[in-house]
Order: sequence, then C-alpha cells, then structure tokens
Amino acid sequence: MDSRMRIAVIGYGTAGQALAILLSRDEHHVDIFERAATPGPVGAGFLLQPSGLQVLWQMGLLDAVRGHAVPVHRLRGDTPCGRTVMDMGYAGLDPRLHGLGMQRGALFQLLDAAREGAGMLHAGTRITAVDDERGMLRDDDGRQHGPYDLVIAADGSSSRLRAHVKGTVLDRVYPWGALWCLLPAEDWPHVTELRQRYVAARRMIGLLPVGTRPGDATPQLSFFWSLPREDFARWESEGMPSWLQELRGLWPEAASRFVHLHDGGQLARATYRDAVVRRWHSGRLVLAGDAAHAMSPQLGQGVNMALLDAVALRDALRVHGRSGAALHAYQAQRRAHVAVYQRWSRWLTPLFQSNHDAWARARDVLLGPMGRLPGGRGHMLRVLSGTQQGWFGRMALDPAFIEALGAPQAAPAAPAAASPAMM
Repeated sequence: MDSRMRIAVIGYGTAGQALAILLSRDEHHVDIFERAATPGPVGAGFLLQPSGLQVLWQMGLLDAVRGHAVPVHRLRGDTPCGRTVMDMGYAGLDPRLHGLGMQRGALFQLLDAAREGAGMLHAGTRITAVDDERGMLRDDDGRQHGPYDLVIAADGSSSRLRAHVKGTVLDRVYPWGALWCLLPAEDWPHVTELRQRYVAARRMIGLLPVGTRPGDATPQLSFFWSLPREDFARWESEGMPSWLQELRGLWPEAASRFVHLHDGGQLARATYRDAVVRRWHSGRLVLAGDAAHAMSPQLGQGVNMALLDAVALRDALRVHGRSGAALHAYQAQRRAHVAVYQRWSRWLTPLFQSNHDAWARARDVLLGPMGRLPGGRGHMLRVLSGTQQGWFGRMALDPAFIEALGAPQAAPAAPAAASPAMM
C-alpha cells in the first residue's frame, strides 16, 4: 500500500519550513500555504538550544547553521547595582553542549534553501477554514484547495485554525510585549553570552550575539526591551531621547551599542500569546509549532519546540502511516515534553515582566540559591537546554550529536581563484 500522502502545510515559519523539508524528503506531496505575499522571517534573533540543534543535525543542517550562528555558553542576568539574578552555563550538563545565537533571517534562508524547491509554495494565500473530515481548505478569496490526506496548521501563535480542533483550554495575549531590533556587535565583549539586565520586573533589557546571515557578514546582536503592550503608543509619542537616556543609565556598559538606536522605526514590536490545547488534532487536521503551544518567550523555546514538533510528526507518520494512530502518537509525545515548559513559562513570566515588585525582589534573592540546591541546578539547565521531559525525566541527546556540536568549527573554505574565463 502506497504510504505517500498529499499534505497541506499552513504557515511558512520555522515549523512549516521544517515540516516541508522532512515530509518532502519522505516523498509525500506537500503544498505550503503562506499568507505573506513575500515570505520572510519575523523577529530579530533567538537562541537555538541543544534540543532544537539535534533536529537540525538530523536534517544535515548543523554545519550550515554553525557557519552563521554564535556559540553561547552562558546566560547571565543582573540588576543595575550589580546583583546577579541568573548565571547559568551549559557546561553543567556537558562541556560540549552550548546554545547557538542566530538571526531569524539566517535560519529562514537556510531552511528555505534546504527545501530545494520541493513542495509547492502558495505565497499570499491566507487559509481561513478547514474541513477536517474531507481535508479541504478555503482561502479568504473563497477558493477551495484539496482534498488532502493531512492538513498541518503551523500558522503561528495567533492561529486562526487552532479553534477548528475544538480543544482549546487557554488562548490569551500576554499583557507585556517587547521592542526588538538588530545592532552591530562590533567590540561587544560578551561574545559567548546572553546578557540581560533587570529593574524589578518592570524593565528587562537583553543583548544576544546572533552572528551573521547569508549575504551579510556583519556580526549582529539581538536587542530587546520589555514593555507593556498598552505602553507602545506612549513610548512612541514620548520620542527617543528620554528613552535612550534611561537605557544608557540602566546599562552604561552597553551604551556604545545603543548609539546605533536613533529612530523609533528601527524597533519592531512583538506581542505574545499563551495558548494551551487539550488535543492537537481533529480528523485530518493537526497543529504544530506555536499554533499548538504558544507561550511567553521567557524560556526562549519557540523555535526549538517547532523543530521538535516537525521531526516528531515525521516519525509518527513513518511508524503509523495514514492511520489515526500517527496523530495520537505525535500528540502524546509532544504534549509530554511541552507541558512542563508551558507551566514554567507561565509561572516565571511575572517574575521578569510585571508590576509586582515584591515578586521581583523574591526572584533576586531566591533564584540564585535555588539553582545551587541538589538537583535544582540540573533541572534548571535541562529546562534551559530544552531537554527536560516532564517534571523528573530528561530527553536523551544522541552521543554523535553531542560530539558534533562539541567539535571545533571548520574554517570556511577560501574562495577559489577566478579562472581566465570568469575574469
């Protein structure tokens, strides 16, 4: 019996891109529907964790990613007065493990190239409804697409299709968002660290080295400033000078980076959702990526979770084929991993983004010592690295992957000399 399926992937973010690559490689016929007329990345940069990097290694993309990303070995957060709030290093798990800071544009380009034209990309097509029994899609122009054996909704945290599964327990927008942009790294000294600065839970600033992207060899930092959503308009109306003065006062060491901030138009606005679903599939429709488990970026796991969803769904289809057992197996595996991150994210977010000063004071006093308790630091590092499985388990990493991640980065090949015919 032919196990190849006709599959629709809705959304061309990280989850949609990874799914298109993996399912096309398994010889399924894949159609990709993306609402943007010109697909591209959304966001400045992120931290790829060992859990997500193992998926990229399995896809044969780890070396390409390492060619543009920056190894991040330590996460450090402090207050303007010098109190250390958070200080964690991956070496506590394994000296060879680390994260990779990367520009969203770089990963988007690498995944887009890895698709190698497989699957049909329907850009500028917004899917508004799915018949999950027949596998039929309808776009906002009223056109029908299908039928498909499987429809994968990977349309992001604000998914329109999540409700079609009829299993949503929670779907709300976080009251706090962020301003973000890329800044030239230049002489920034903390080239292997994510650095954050906190003022209670009302101010949070971050700088993450995120390397380069194809076509642009300028190393960059991903900058973010935490801000309540209701204050976006006020921030814009008050103008840049007073904000920049506050920024430099809170983090004098980074003032030379902030000279590149001179226009509010440089900074994009980000909002976040918290979405929990009781079930991930209905009929032929299944959720993936943020559509299945949107959460606060406090733990920085969005891209990693999307990659893990893609490989888990691929593997479930390999084992169970067209049967409903494939979607049950996928849901069971991913919910067992995602649930603890959603809970931790929900609990931790008010400690870093809220108006609750008492909670922030408790965070500053207790977070460090808690990480030194027996078992506490290991748990925190597994949550950080994406390898915590449930409350007490851990996700196994392939020894060959750990060896590959710990190996020295190969130097880029020197450009070939031009032949006479090319000159």
